Amino acid sequence: MRNEAINKKVSQEELSAIRDSVQSLCKEFPGEYWRKLDDKREYPTSFVNAMTESGFLAVLIPEKYGGAGLGLEAACVILEEIHKNGCNAGACHAQMYTMGTILKHGSDEQKKRWLPKIASGEIRLQAFGVTEPTSGTDTLSLKTMATRKNKEYLISGQKIWTSRAEHSDYMVLLARTTPIDKVQQKGKGLSVFMVDMREALKKGMTIRPIKTMMNHSSTEVFMDNVKVPEENLIGEEGNGFKYILDGMNAERTLIASECIGDAQWFINKATNYAKEREVFGSAIGKNQGVQFPIAKAYASYKAADLIVKQAAIKFDNNDKCAEEANIGKMLAAESAWQAAEACVQTYGGFAFAEEYDIERKFRETRLYQVAPISTNLILAYISQNVLGLPKSY
Repeated sequence: MRNEAINKKVSQEELSAIRDSVQSLCKEFPGEYWRKLDDKREYPTSFVNAMTESGFLAVLIPEKYGGAGLGLEAACVILEEIHKNGCNAGACHAQMYTMGTILKHGSDEQKKRWLPKIASGEIRLQAFGVTEPTSGTDTLSLKTMATRKNKEYLISGQKIWTSRAEHSDYMVLLARTTPIDKVQQKGKGLSVFMVDMREALKKGMTIRPIKTMMNHSSTEVFMDNVKVPEENLIGEEGNGFKYILDGMNAERTLIASECIGDAQWFINKATNYAKEREVFGSAIGKNQGVQFPIAKAYASYKAADLIVKQAAIKFDNNDKCAEEANIGKMLAAESAWQAAEACVQTYGGFAFAEEYDIERKFRETRLYQVAPISTNLILAYISQNVLGLPKSY
């Protein structure tokens, strides 16, 4: 992802222009649009189409394949601005964080075959099949098996929390190509595939929606001898876990930028209301009991924002950024939740009314203390990999 995706550096002026463009696009999708979708549990197709047509979803794809050829810093700005303006990038952010697998480990032929069509929107890559019901975040114990037969793989197994599977043409899938009891080296035996879900659904693949507290298009995917051509294997067989790990720092930084956007949305919402709402003859924002929680949320967001930006810049410069990516994701998720709490307390009972969009955003932002990695696992990473404490799992 890093070596090929970044064709040019972006100045602060250019980043500001990107912010303005995203803000302008988001104005076409106000709270009413998201509330209607939320009520019916529908996918925001028109929003995703607008993001695609604007080129925002192709920001990481090199120019020679029809993308913008920018880096993670620009991608983070896009996702942050989407959430800052009350929209939700969860319907389309996977196209950004799955790019690394193809860009860094895909063959030239695979890039030529898929990337231009992804950039144009002709095919949609929004599904990421890793987590399984029995393994959770213990990826090395996953059971989905890909068995090679002639010039194709037969894949059988089950994935869970595969968001957007019903609205995606392709899925990046991690499956076992060596039985777990025959793996001789930890981290080996897993492989990555690009699965054409349009073909798979004709024979062998079943998708079951999972209704959750937020409209996130979550699903469970079942595979029974799904046929995948050998040319859809990305990189070398057995090295897939390493390929997936490569993209996790990018994923965490991108998700963190969404949390930074959420925090700003809640803070702006609470601040404006506290200035306008009068009780007992004066604005409620005059009371320290109202203003201090908002101020603390603001301070928390500003601190998290610095770490997230540092992670993106390090990533783009090919520097090690795992520490910043993990800490940034944790702090950003916590700052968004702190801001959400402050906003609810500021609005009081009105925060629970759908028309203010707070309860929707409140549900949406809570997700990111759990996904794509929980706070506890980040703390374990810091303890063991940064501080050198004994491994706990």
